[in-house]
Amino acid sequence: MRSHSTSPRSRSRFAPDRQLTVRMVTVVFLLGLLYVVFAAVLIALLKSAVLVVVIAGGLLASQFWFSDRVALFAMKAREVSAEEEPRLHGAVDRLCALADMPKPRLAIADSDLPNAFATGRNADHAVVCVTTGLLRRMENDELDGVLAHELSHIAHRDVAVITVASFLGVLAGLAVRVGFYSGLVGGKGRRDQNTAMIMAAVVVVSAAVYALSFVMIRALSRYRELAADRSAAQLTGRPSALASALVKVTGASGRIPMKDLRTAQAFSAFLFAPAPSGREDDGEGESAMAKLFSTHPTLQCRLDALEKLSTGLGESVPGES
Repeated sequence: MRSHSTSPRSRSRFAPDRQLTVRMVTVVFLLGLLYVVFAAVLIALLKSAVLVVVIAGGLLASQFWFSDRVALFAMKAREVSAEEEPRLHGAVDRLCALADMPKPRLAIADSDLPNAFATGRNADHAVVCVTTGLLRRMENDELDGVLAHELSHIAHRDVAVITVASFLGVLAGLAVRVGFYSGLVGGKGRRDQNTAMIMAAVVVVSAAVYALSFVMIRALSRYRELAADRSAAQLTGRPSALASALVKVTGASGRIPMKDLRTAQAFSAFLFAPAPSGREDDGEGESAMAKLFSTHPTLQCRLDALEKLSTGLGESVPGES
């Protein structure tokens, strides 16, 4: 079922976030500038504008148009109907009506890892996926909080922005691999040595671009999670329920076997809560470097932000355990 709204961003009742918009525009602009410089350097090194444009354009188009299908395939998820999952559809129907936005497609991943994510190029081509582990553990108000969080990503369009923004890192990472392996198979002739030098330059430039894009995308990702928490809490009026869901998801995720986490780790930036890396981390002594590379704020940071929202509602937000 689709809402009657035809302009999801302008009519959505999710609270607008100007800081999120400014950050998204800034990151996209800087990454776009970096992308142009990167492409120009590759063209100069490889002496083939057509090759660079075709490969880069093809990868960007594929990531933009098929990001939802790729994510569902990687997470081994499938779309479900209202008859198959009435609880999930009922919750999303209520929230979409409350937010006045189109209803996304819904999918379920058969995984004990309690989590959820949203992806897609816009509100009319979006999908929200939850795991069976999440559905099993969440009370109805907690599930509403998680789903409202994911719908906020769609309404604010940051899910599309983070998908496009991550493209440059994907391209740079691919260039590093191609340049590295091309250098390894080079011969000893002068021509082969020249080729190896060009490929080495490609690796160096690509690695620098990847590092810069990595840091910028992580910074945007951390802020967008706080923005989605805030918008979801304001829409549902239950910051405490969202906080409870965060505590449950984070606590349960730490007990999931490592073999079940590997797939999710590749999509950590898109998840409601980050997939554990398997390293022991008490959260208190997290280094500045670790925070810089994190896709999500710490659990305590998110709980503190929700606590501030709950003050006016007379609610009690659960603390980190």
